[in-house]
Amino acid sequence: MNFFDDWIGVARIAVFAPLAYGALVFVLRTSGKRTLAKLNAFDLVVTVALGSTLAAAVLDASVPLVESVLAFAALVGLQAAVAYSQTRSSKIEALVKSEPSLVVRDGRLLHGVLRRERLTEAEVMQAVRASGRGGLDGVAAVVLETDGSMSVIGSDGRAVDSAQGGATT
Repeated sequence: MNFFDDWIGVARIAVFAPLAYGALVFVLRTSGKRTLAKLNAFDLVVTVALGSTLAAAVLDASVPLVESVLAFAALVGLQAAVAYSQTRSSKIEALVKSEPSLVVRDGRLLHGVLRRERLTEAEVMQAVRASGRGGLDGVAAVVLETDGSMSVIGSDGRAVDSAQGGATT
């Protein structure tokens, strides 16, 4: 177990962490809201990759800060290029973005869709409970969204995104 090496490592982290974090915030703010929107699987991958790059910048002494900032910019730039391309081409959009899937209709689980999407009944019921409902009674639909969250739509037409927990109507 290695609890402490030396003060140089501690000082490096104390200096590099705020600089790397500031660089990441700058890159994200200049790239726009879409960068961290998590609208599809590629957005999630970019978010995770940015976090991993930030960790490497802070903890790995062999990674210079300038290379880390360049990596932030490259990841954000690539994500922006994919997002731009999918707005211009339906073929690229189909390649990048999945379609939402209806997993419950009129209070009934669609077992074929559950199998295809590799979801369990328990996972769907968790989303239903997270929406404030005790069961499938009064549920018009549950939709597996393109970002992997589930939206629960009540018979009253009120939609609740179970991942966010707030009404989206």
